[in-house]
Amino acid sequence: DLANLGTRAVRDGDEWVVNGQKIWTSLAHHSAFGILIARTDPDVAKHQGITYFICPMDAEGIEIRPIIEMTGGHTFNEVFLTDVRIPDANRVGDVHGGWSLAKVTLGNERVSLSSGGALWGMGPAASDLLDEVRGGGGCDDPVRRDQLAQLHIEAELLRLIRLRTVTARIRGEQPGPEASIRKILADEHGQRIMELAKDLAGPHGMLEHQRAGGAPDLWGWHWGYLFSPALTVGGGTGDVQRNIVAERVLGLPHDIDVEAGRSWADARRG
Repeated sequence: DLANLGTRAVRDGDEWVVNGQKIWTSLAHHSAFGILIARTDPDVAKHQGITYFICPMDAEGIEIRPIIEMTGGHTFNEVFLTDVRIPDANRVGDVHGGWSLAKVTLGNERVSLSSGGALWGMGPAASDLLDEVRGGGGCDDPVRRDQLAQLHIEAELLRLIRLRTVTARIRGEQPGPEASIRKILADEHGQRIMELAKDLAGPHGMLEHQRAGGAPDLWGWHWGYLFSPALTVGGGTGDVQRNIVAERVLGLPHDIDVEAGRSWADARRG
């Protein structure tokens, strides 16, 4: 729950002093800047008192620690911030007005993570798997053929949803709950692509492929299968996305909020 964030930013003249920790920061070790959302007023409700900053990743006091995945690769990081000074010029929007900006950011992230390839918009797609099967002489197993046809149908459905999203953006609309619908479908679609690719490959599906020159094929089927469990977690879990759809599209009641009416600081104190 992003609204429970505890990283603090305290104003000091024309700067903000930031202390805290972030986890699952994608590609922090390659980034020149990062989005930083910090709590600037702990004495109001948790969705208030949050401010949005652009943080230079080489600022003094930032420590980036890698999180090694079961792929053997390194996409995500823990980021520790100790007395990091960020100019007020790097603030985006109003002080304490970061929650609405964070929601727009997450909506756009969910759109980008469900575009194109099976792995968060990158890597092989259903069409690539179909090409692999055709190139290998086809598939006679009726169950596998049905699964391949289903993936083709899902890919076409996602393409049409993407066009609907593009049309909405052209009209100047921000991504809404439809971004959650799209992410649910795309994440599970990507996992099914990778699982079927592994099953069709048999024992060879667990072998790491190499590109020319001996470099690992990071977007290959083996790597993709090992990475695919992350799809329904990153950018908001599938369960969170379903809650958003249930509440904002179907009009179902929200979960009971036992912290309603309490400040973030009081809620943290229990």
